[in-house]
Amino acid sequence: MADISTLARPYAKAVFELAQAEGRFEDWQKMLDTLAAVAANEDIQFMLKDPRVSTEVQAEVFLKAAGDVLDAKGANFVRVLAKYRRLAVLPAIAEDYTALRADAENSVQAELRTAVEASDAQVAAIKAALAKRLGRDVELKTSVDASIVGGAIVRAGDFVIDDSVQGKLERLAVRIAS
Repeated sequence: MADISTLARPYAKAVFELAQAEGRFEDWQKMLDTLAAVAANEDIQFMLKDPRVSTEVQAEVFLKAAGDVLDAKGANFVRVLAKYRRLAVLPAIAEDYTALRADAENSVQAELRTAVEASDAQVAAIKAALAKRLGRDVELKTSVDASIVGGAIVRAGDFVIDDSVQGKLERLAVRIAS
């Protein structure tokens, strides 16, 4: 089977172009995120690999699981993906669509992982600094990860700032070993 990103790219581009033409970026984002969550479910993944389950049944399962989130075009999209056995690629399609949308809207999604909860002031300062550095609007998602011990890790696409204690210890170990 071809690489997942190679399979996902044309579908994401087609959905992006449709959403752009209709001015419905947010609607399609919601539909794709919902469908990606359905596809990521362990039971659904098992069903998608079972050759005894027809593509029509797979499509109906997705349509029922997505509920009212899908409009007619979203439902047709699911049927097309099912027909070509591409439902498992939905998480990658959603990811590619999000990247295309961010480029079009001159924005970027970033993640801030901290050892303890960051204050609103800290989040705002990091968001402003990233916006200045990247020259884009920043949507910053925060999470707490005690495994980094202290400090923070900021990730925006390929751009990463690792100022965590864990990262510093790993870099120190590499320097000592060489």
